[in-house]
Amino acid sequence: MLTKDNFDPAELAKFSDLAYRWWDKESEFRPLHEINPLRLEWIDGLAPLKGLRVLDVGCGGGILADSMARMGAEVLGIDLASKALKVAQLHALEAQTEGVTYREISAEALAAEQPGSFDVVTCMEMLEHVPDPSSIVQACASLVKPRGHVFFSTINRNTKSFLFAIVGAEYMLNMLPRGTHEYAKLIKPSELACYCRNTGLDFVQSKGMQYNPLTRHYWLNADTHVNYLLATRKA
Repeated sequence: MLTKDNFDPAELAKFSDLAYRWWDKESEFRPLHEINPLRLEWIDGLAPLKGLRVLDVGCGGGILADSMARMGAEVLGIDLASKALKVAQLHALEAQTEGVTYREISAEALAAEQPGSFDVVTCMEMLEHVPDPSSIVQACASLVKPRGHVFFSTINRNTKSFLFAIVGAEYMLNMLPRGTHEYAKLIKPSELACYCRNTGLDFVQSKGMQYNPLTRHYWLNADTHVNYLLATRKA
């Protein structure tokens, strides 16, 4: 398992340069703000968050971590982008969000330090940005308690996802900065499911996330060809 080097310096720099815009809902992070209620409702529906100890891996500026804390969870958000973490910490102070803390540490290092410590682990829109996603999945499996839930979301790798998530979102609709995603780093559901099985995480549910650019409306359904979410549970 990688403990120190499972990150791409260019990816960290990319998100660090935009750190001050994380909580601007009309910025490059608008899509994350718009899909966050969907993610939050889906997670809470499968693992009611109130009173649980939750880890958000790759938390960035804290959009999901903050909202899970507001649902009554005790949340730790981790990331290796220090500027984004500072923005997350500042937002928590300004918004007076209780129950959320942030730490600059890799998932692998935290897994070695605190195995089996969390009721729920989330890793959303992060796996497609690291050199070895299987190492992150292994760390998430190590960090969650037995019978605890691990939630992932990422982007499929196929022609449709290339056209919609990269060409459409980045170059035609300008929803995301160009270069946000690299096609070769996208992950097929079968690949992610294999990583999970190899680490003792059992499949619970998968969902696709759809978007209508005219109405700016997102919804979940069974179509996992582009953006998808995967819920698992530790045996």
